[in-house]
Amino acid sequence: KGVLTGQRCPRCEQVYIPPRGSCAACGVPTEEEVVLSNKATVQSFTIVSIPIPGNEIEPPYVVANLVADGANISFIHLLSECVNEEVRIGQRVQAVWRPEEEWDYAMDNIRYFIPLDEPDVPVDSIGTLPVTGLEGQDYD
Repeated sequence: KGVLTGQRCPRCEQVYIPPRGSCAACGVPTEEEVVLSNKATVQSFTIVSIPIPGNEIEPPYVVANLVADGANISFIHLLSECVNEEVRIGQRVQAVWRPEEEWDYAMDNIRYFIPLDEPDVPVDSIGTLPVTGLEGQDYD
């Protein structure tokens, strides 16, 4: 509850979130669960300006590929409580969870991610942060 969980590939050791049951690169089953941070880094993003039929979110809004601390592979989620034009690759973000009574077992338990007041992660370091995030890292 309120925890992001990934799975590690036993061959290449990449950590996937959400768990997929197998490694896309190696094709082997992934069984080792890894508890991840609720912080992540923006790997790429787009600002959606056109309404999507049936979608309750009003444009413009940001959809981003995020890499959770402790993971190597990105997942897609919303960014909010930000100035869309200020979103950038390498930006640090944190999950905002839905109320616990709305939870099930899906990434939708996270309402969206918000920007953090932390240094950006260099592009070549995205996907290499430990679960502890920037702690002990020198990216100035």
